[in-house]
Amino acid sequence: MAEHETGQRVDDEGFIVDTEDCEERERTHRERGTARPITVVGNPVLHRECKDVTEFDDGLAELVDDMFASQRAAEGVGLAANQIGVDLKVFVYDCPDDDGVRHVGVVCNPVLEELPAERRVLDDSNEGCLSVPGAYASLARPDYAVVRGQDAQGRPIRVRGTGYFARCLQHETDHLHGYLYIDRLSKRERKDVLKQMAEGTPRYETVPND
Repeated sequence: MAEHETGQRVDDEGFIVDTEDCEERERTHRERGTARPITVVGNPVLHRECKDVTEFDDGLAELVDDMFASQRAAEGVGLAANQIGVDLKVFVYDCPDDDGVRHVGVVCNPVLEELPAERRVLDDSNEGCLSVPGAYASLARPDYAVVRGQDAQGRPIRVRGTGYFARCLQHETDHLHGYLYIDRLSKRERKDVLKQMAEGTPRYETVPND
């Protein structure tokens, strides 16, 4: 395995190794950051494509820290910048795969790679979203995903995931292109999810839609 310029290792296929020092890396970000309230469905920032990250500076580093703090406060496994009201293509994650292996990282300007047909095995597990609090629905997604993008220093990276982590990578990339998971549901399923949300009370601070 080669050493990535950020200090994280890259495996023999060129994927970032995001399973090492997870506790320390997540805690370092979170303790520097400040938790922000979560935007919910209906907020305009969630329903349009975000702007590309072009400045890999201290401001971006501070945003990433705040995103890790916000993710932990809301007990999430992934968080896109527009979920805390920021119009930039960046997401963070702290997510296990189906084998219980923890993955921690950040991706800027993510793009999902097209999968070869033999890798498109669909998993129809339940999916939820911090921006649709308290609601869940079954949604078929490939159980393997590859995302390419940049790290917080602007260097190119590729991240791959299986199972639940693959779902997370697809879900967060969708966010940054203006899509919520409920946009992939039928009208009836979407109506049911919004009903679940309306009947519940978020367990974390949210931004009201005026």
